[in-house]
Amino acid sequence: MKPGVRVPELAIIAPTFNEAKNIAALVQQIDQALTGVDWELIVVDDASPDGTAKVARDIGQRDPRVRCILRLGRRGLAGACIEGFLSSSAPVLAVIDADLQHDARVLGTMLQHIRAGDTDIAIASRYAEGGSPEGLASASRQRASQASTIMARLATGVRVSDPMSGFFMIRRDAFEPLAPNLAVEGFKILLDILASARGSLRIKEVTYTFAARNEGTSKFDLKNILDFVGLLVSKMSGGRIPLRFASFGLIGLSGVVVHLAALKGLMASGIGFTAAQTAATVIAMTSNFLTNNVLTYRDRRMHGWRMVTGLLIFCVICSVGALSNIGVASWLYGQSNIWWVAGLAGSAVSAVWNYAVSSRLLWRK
Repeated sequence: MKPGVRVPELAIIAPTFNEAKNIAALVQQIDQALTGVDWELIVVDDASPDGTAKVARDIGQRDPRVRCILRLGRRGLAGACIEGFLSSSAPVLAVIDADLQHDARVLGTMLQHIRAGDTDIAIASRYAEGGSPEGLASASRQRASQASTIMARLATGVRVSDPMSGFFMIRRDAFEPLAPNLAVEGFKILLDILASARGSLRIKEVTYTFAARNEGTSKFDLKNILDFVGLLVSKMSGGRIPLRFASFGLIGLSGVVVHLAALKGLMASGIGFTAAQTAATVIAMTSNFLTNNVLTYRDRRMHGWRMVTGLLIFCVICSVGALSNIGVASWLYGQSNIWWVAGLAGSAVSAVWNYAVSSRLLWRK
């Protein structure tokens, strides 16, 4: 190693969006928690309009342990964590939220477990005995968090108390073999890591109290819920179903509800079935397009007039998909005479067609 070149023992990744007011306090907390540890903090910022990246860089000019990765045209916690991990040469990697709800003092305890040599990943848990999720914004958020934790354990077979934790530490040599299998679109990277590892990681859990947020606003929204369900579907399929396709398919199912509701409403207003069915189909396609644009393809979102042309192309793509659905289902029904198998096969063909062509023509990178 060249004189003066420093390779820290621990790289801490803080994925951020609009956390400018919290960065300085986060650096101070980490510094106090890791006395005597050679660490670096990598702020991975998704082009926050509040200047989070500038704040991190200004601190980095005074403290070389702090640096910033500014991501343009990319969004999402999981992808930010993966980029941060792979940008460092440190043998130990950690993730911490920048909103100060994670107790930085726990970093030292997790590092002790990693250093002991019998732990691949140390998880800060809100739900193990002695921990607490009290910093969640409301009782409903606490119930939703507990329910999603149970769902995650049941769906993936992961046996830890808090697989949805966003606060953990992992050995680099344990992370890198798993990295190619991780979804960059999701927001719960720990669950993805544990599910992808299939029980091969040596795990230690460390309890802590999840604190209340003082500055900024929560990033939890419908997109996070969709990503979570999509991740479960992807992992239950052994990774055969991509997370983005799962999201696209779930929105497609919601389009069926929109279609039926529109059809019922239009017919109740006195419109004939054929006209109502046509209008309801256009309404459902429009709903699917707009929802996918905001949620499934948030990182590739269309704006302005491009959305108008995009909607028209999307309707054409879905129309071809509908014809494929009918053709495949009719042929298969003629072969097997089993209506539900034919129906599912036709729906699957149209869903794959709509997703593949839309991704290629409309929401391409």
